Amino acid sequence: MEPSNIEEAQQNEDAMTSTDSTQNDLHKMPSVTGFPMPDDAPAPGACIRVERPEAGLAIVIFDPPHRSFPIFDAPLLRDLDIVLSGLEGDTSLKGIVFTGRHPGQFLAGADVEAIQKITDPALVEQAVIAVHALFDRVERLKPRTVAAVGGPVPGGAFEFSLACDRILLVDGKSSRIGLPETMLGILPGWGGTHRLPRRIGIPKALDCILTGRLLPAKPAKKRGLVDRLVHSEDLVRVAIEVAMGRKSCRRASRGIWKWLIDCNPLAKAIIRDQALKGVDSKAHGKYPAPYAALDLVLSAPSASHSTWARREAEAIGSLATGSVCKSLVGIFFASEAAKKLGKRADGSEPNRPVQATVVGAGVMGAGIASSLALAKVSVRLGDLSSEALAGAITNHRKEVDKRRRRKRLQPHDANAAIDHLVGVEGLVGMTQSEIAIEAVAEVLHVKASVFGELAGQLSDDAILATNTSSLSVSAIAKNLPHPERVVGMHFFNPVKAMPLVEVVRGEETNDETVTRTCALAIAMGKTPVVTRDVPGFLVNRILGPYLDEAVRLFVGGADVEHVDALMLNFGMPMGPFVLLDEVGFDIAQHAAASLHAGYGGRMAPCPGLTGMSDDTRLGRKTGKGFYDHPKEGDRKSKRKLAQDLAHFQTESWAGSLPDGEITDRLVYAMVGEAARCLEENVVESESILDLASVFGTGFAPFRGGLWSHAKSVGLGAVCSRMTELHEKEDVQARGAGAERFDPAPVAAQMMD
Repeated sequence: MEPSNIEEAQQNEDAMTSTDSTQNDLHKMPSVTGFPMPDDAPAPGACIRVERPEAGLAIVIFDPPHRSFPIFDAPLLRDLDIVLSGLEGDTSLKGIVFTGRHPGQFLAGADVEAIQKITDPALVEQAVIAVHALFDRVERLKPRTVAAVGGPVPGGAFEFSLACDRILLVDGKSSRIGLPETMLGILPGWGGTHRLPRRIGIPKALDCILTGRLLPAKPAKKRGLVDRLVHSEDLVRVAIEVAMGRKSCRRASRGIWKWLIDCNPLAKAIIRDQALKGVDSKAHGKYPAPYAALDLVLSAPSASHSTWARREAEAIGSLATGSVCKSLVGIFFASEAAKKLGKRADGSEPNRPVQATVVGAGVMGAGIASSLALAKVSVRLGDLSSEALAGAITNHRKEVDKRRRRKRLQPHDANAAIDHLVGVEGLVGMTQSEIAIEAVAEVLHVKASVFGELAGQLSDDAILATNTSSLSVSAIAKNLPHPERVVGMHFFNPVKAMPLVEVVRGEETNDETVTRTCALAIAMGKTPVVTRDVPGFLVNRILGPYLDEAVRLFVGGADVEHVDALMLNFGMPMGPFVLLDEVGFDIAQHAAASLHAGYGGRMAPCPGLTGMSDDTRLGRKTGKGFYDHPKEGDRKSKRKLAQDLAHFQTESWAGSLPDGEITDRLVYAMVGEAARCLEENVVESESILDLASVFGTGFAPFRGGLWSHAKSVGLGAVCSRMTELHEKEDVQARGAGAERFDPAPVAAQMMD
């Protein structure tokens, strides 16, 4: 849509609204960009302020009253159209500064909620073309334009900045800038796939767009994403000087490299080949956005404005209305909602702990303590073993050094992270801790004893958090003086990599304890999910049947590598047998026994894993499981299928199963248990279950999570298929275990 058409559309909108006297009708109408107006849309002109502190200068401030953090939603885009009309007609202007309410806040990109609601590709294309027209008008403004930005500047906010002559970014810890759209299943559709490669070149632009990373200030300046870094307090002042031509701010020139690479067909062919290999290794053909972005970026140097607008619009129209985008956006909204768990019902935030105790310097305890220290919490790590403590401290230092080398930590922050972790033998000097997290053996009386000793040292408002994966939080808290302060804080291994934390509410755990625990998890960079105190909580409860079905398939004669390949193709990050090796046979058996004790025959474990395992065969940690694993540090060797597996395959019925049935047995075992979790209110909603399944089990993100996948298949179809599986001869032979494929819980959810 060209600018003249935008103005015509605005006039038509004004004419239509003038026939009705109510302001609310204006809010219900589509904006000039095609995005629907939200119910709380302010009056036209209210979202952007224009200040003129001196002759020839305009400062344009994005300040929508209906948003605590501005986004490019319909009201703001409408008002940008209005403001641009005024700026375009002002011949006295020499410079224009676009900025936010304050130096730490610019814009948060496009209105993802609006994108999620649109299902017609034609409407998406119309909206993209209209926004392109607005940004093109910014680019064509005759006065020098400067984007003065700070804080997070993602997606559309950065694309708007790219349309300006210069970009100034606050040199601060909160500043992050980039194009993360591929992470949501779309691509930079407001000129990003074309303006960024023209600014920094094809190779760097591909890295930014395909990874979706938001870069901190200094790396962003080094790569050419911005033209100058300034201190927060100087942002607007320096931007004014640059806009008015009183201060120099040169954009780095790529010189001959523009012709040797960006305009060289041979060079672009080589770049495409290498980039495609990287995309394939991560997307596996399941995520269309990076493939589409790759082709757009490669053709950017030779494309005209009208061409790139149309091509981006067509790509976005297809992607934004597709199932992958809807799934990824659903997960995004669920993860954003999880961040609110760290606030009280009235919106206030509890004080996050600055002093913590972790008991147990094993793999989990050491990982938790290190993550806390990196989150600027002073941690005392207690254990009876000086050797375990020394190992935990050494591994923590290695992690800090690695982050320092990769520029993820500044030297002073790295030194502070090392100082934040102290190892102590026993439980000495814990009195100042605001939270104590135990990660000792999965034995009820041991955990209760540790908490009993700690309860006598800590203040009355300190939290006692257990990292148990199988024991009842309520049982652990039973004889403690303040059971309302006892909570489950279940991390997943490896702690530094796994994003999910299950916050388990015991029978007497109070709301304040849950909120403070969630707030701490968020401060550690984790995503909290609150669950009821039931055996296996949520993640292990739905993962257990999946792994047990895999073992049953193995014993029945299924090919291990083939099953793993099927689940990789389904979208899981690894196959079930690789996962069992990673978890460890001993841990898997312990979890299976806990589920069996909690849920009876439905969770009766296949004895196949017990028959395989001994002290020398526990999975990757002993070098042998379903696979033979290379020694730690051996990068030349790869894991290989163990050669003696046939010895443990005592049946042959699974060897001839169709691929579809193998996949259905594994996935629907999880779906059935997920339905029971929803029926029992283990978590509050389907979206939370989806989030936990993706972040906790690695369930295929492009499918939207476990329950979203079941709904996309159709719950009726799922029930029919589960009925078929339930009647299989080998399943019926399990006795009570056949209940796993009983479709009744799924059918019950169909009635909700």
